[in-house]
Amino acid sequence: MRVSSQGVTVVALLADPDAPTEIAQRMARTLPDRLAEESRQGRRFDVEVVSEPFTSGTEDLPTLMRRMVDRRSRESWDIVVALTDLPLHSHGHKLVVDLSHEHGLALLSLPSLGGLRLQTRARRAVEEAVLDLADPQPTGTEGASRSRPLGAIGGPLASAHQVQVDEEEATDLRYVASGPRGYLRILGGMVRANRPWRLIPGLSKALAAALATGAVATVNSTVWSLAEALSAPRLVIAMVGSVTLMIGWLIVDANLWHRTTEVSPEARKRTALYNASTIMTVGIGVLVCYAGLLVTNLVWALFILNDQVFASMTRSPLQATDYWTLSWFVASVATVGGALGSGLESDDAIRAAAYSKREQERRRTLQENPGDDHAD
Repeated sequence: MRVSSQGVTVVALLADPDAPTEIAQRMARTLPDRLAEESRQGRRFDVEVVSEPFTSGTEDLPTLMRRMVDRRSRESWDIVVALTDLPLHSHGHKLVVDLSHEHGLALLSLPSLGGLRLQTRARRAVEEAVLDLADPQPTGTEGASRSRPLGAIGGPLASAHQVQVDEEEATDLRYVASGPRGYLRILGGMVRANRPWRLIPGLSKALAAALATGAVATVNSTVWSLAEALSAPRLVIAMVGSVTLMIGWLIVDANLWHRTTEVSPEARKRTALYNASTIMTVGIGVLVCYAGLLVTNLVWALFILNDQVFASMTRSPLQATDYWTLSWFVASVATVGGALGSGLESDDAIRAAAYSKREQERRRTLQENPGDDHAD
């Protein structure tokens, strides 16, 4: 790794569009000062953010590293740290970071950092990678500049472990996550990258149908009687059933379910991971919609229900708990109506709301080349 003649180490954050670029831009505000403070060599750092889809069309790690080598050769950068929200794999392992000390490169897969405190974890992971690449003291067998193992400052890379890298690759150091904890962390990271709350405006027609269904059901005396007669377990079953129906309908209708033509165990595991993230992404979006319907129906019930009319229809006085029970039941009924209304949404609108741009691109690539759904 070379250092610029002015004594300033130029660090480029090469970020995929969408969430990785936003994360890179936020961390770039404080990263130079933090790196200078933590560096043992008294260096100064200059950080640039470059947003471009460097993972376009591939998840192959050697290909991605070669792209970074070529990109760096055209610029005056000393260190390049690439950020992507694609979950990357290497021989059955879930990639956390790839390092090339010879070329001054680091490739960081953001989903491997988990879904919570992503900005902080990403910043600390980048700091560790940059400080490792900037250290001039060669101690590794490959000439890697190492003065301490990654994770030594207690960052998110402390839980990752090192694996061997093929000799023909540009990478000389690879950290991966494995086991149930690693699986859950990358699953949470994939859901976080998809940002499921964006599904709500993407389901405008479905929400309109659900709100209309709820408004009509709230003033229906038959619904009053049913809600009055239902026990809490049955209300829970109605809620779970309606939410499950909505999730299933969205996934099937918008063709969100990922299928693979490969028969290898690794391909099946990847497929299961992608589908699990789909279910969680859509599920969180639907649950948020359900909660919104519940609150809306409760406000509507408080406004519209009349004690005397309710008592005459149900033969029981209107109590405070009846507002809650009725709103809960109507939210389940309205969710079923919303599932039917979701058929009016375009598939592209639902996919755009349910997935990050990188995930959308990955799925388009796999649809065009169904036999290429492998990472290596």
